[in-house]
Formats: sequence, structure tokens, C-alpha cells
Amino acid sequence: MIRPPICPICKKPLTPSAGQENASLPFCSERCRKIDLFRWFDGGYQIVEPLDPDLLDLDDESLPDME
Repeated sequence: MIRPPICPICKKPLTPSAGQENASLPFCSERCRKIDLFRWFDGGYQIVEPLDPDLLDLDDESLPDME
């Protein structure tokens, strides 16, 4: 059985017709959408893995000239 989608903020299950009723998907309400947006602005969501320069795919053409 397929589980209904849930709001990532309040964990409330969304109805199958939520997309037609609500423009705030994947959130259940405008309130949850704004909470998520505030978390982005406040730095609540962060990349916790350090950036490894060896894993970057840099071409010589993409680097600026240092001359």
C-alpha cells in the first residue's frame, strides 16, 4: 500500500487532492511553508560534510586567469 505524502514540517498526512486544494505543496499549509522558508533564511539547513577540493570537477577553462 502506498502511504500518503506527509508535510515535512508538522508530519500531517496530506490528502490525495491536496495539490488541487492547496498551492503550498509539499507542505500542508502556508504556515508550514513559511516555517520552512524561515529555516532556510536562518541557516537551519546546512551542508554538514566538508567540501573536498579533490572531488570538484574543475576544468582549466573554468578557472579565472591569475596573470
